[in-house]
Amino acid sequence: MTGVPASAAGGPSGARRAKGPASGGLTPASGRALAREARDTAPGESGGGRARRDASSPEDIRATASSSPSSSPEGTGNAGTAEAQGSTRAPRGGKIAAAAVDQASVWNIANLLTMLRLLLVPAFVMLMLADGGYDPAWRSLAWAAFAIAMITDLFDGHLARTYNLVTDFGKIADPIADKAIMGAALICLSALGDLPWWVTGVILGRELGITLLRFLVIRYGVIPASRGGKLKTLTQGVAVGMYVLALTGWLATLRWWVMAAAVVLTVVTGLDYVKQAIVLRRQGIAEREAALEETEE
Repeated sequence: MTGVPASAAGGPSGARRAKGPASGGLTPASGRALAREARDTAPGESGGGRARRDASSPEDIRATASSSPSSSPEGTGNAGTAEAQGSTRAPRGGKIAAAAVDQASVWNIANLLTMLRLLLVPAFVMLMLADGGYDPAWRSLAWAAFAIAMITDLFDGHLARTYNLVTDFGKIADPIADKAIMGAALICLSALGDLPWWVTGVILGRELGITLLRFLVIRYGVIPASRGGKLKTLTQGVAVGMYVLALTGWLATLRWWVMAAAVVLTVVTGLDYVKQAIVLRRQGIAEREAALEETEE
């Protein structure tokens, strides 16, 4: 019995047992397990296995849906996202269009009134000096031009503030138009001998000085217009208008008193603006020093 080969002694079953170890010791069960493990670990789209199961987590699904166009339902997910982004993103020419609108807004009613005042300045001078400057008819026409300029001065600022028509052009042109029409009237009256030059010098010196002062302290803040300043403007307009007309008798005496009141208001309000400018500058400097100390700490 000891000389019989092991494969012969075991018969067919022994042959199968002998064959199993010779091929690496794989049984059908272990083979299936190895094949399953190979499918699980195989990368790519053919195996799917573990990679597919790992990708089926909620986080991966959301990541895949956001990065792949085909992951959204019926292929419309990214299209909807693109439409949403397109609706919230400003078009490339949006800023250019907005700038064009702002530029077009210069031609609003408030600025047109300011431009009218600027055009009335040379017209007023020509009417005032026509025929030697002493013709009552021409002086009446000059008064009409002056009155229109002063009335439009009241309306253009109100319209700009009420209907949000404030523009950079209006901020610059409006004070220039005011000073131009008033200065032209005062110089013409003094040149014709109707008004002393010192009155013209006081009024124009105050107006130009306060305008310059506003620009000097604008870095610290804005000096608001006071009620005294508005009353001064009204009194000046009435007084100069009365001097433009060829008045005689008690009206000529009345205009002298009105002009005297305008000169007093001009000086008083000018000193008040100087005081406000000094206070505003001190406050601005103190605030800056406090801000610097906070940053250093």
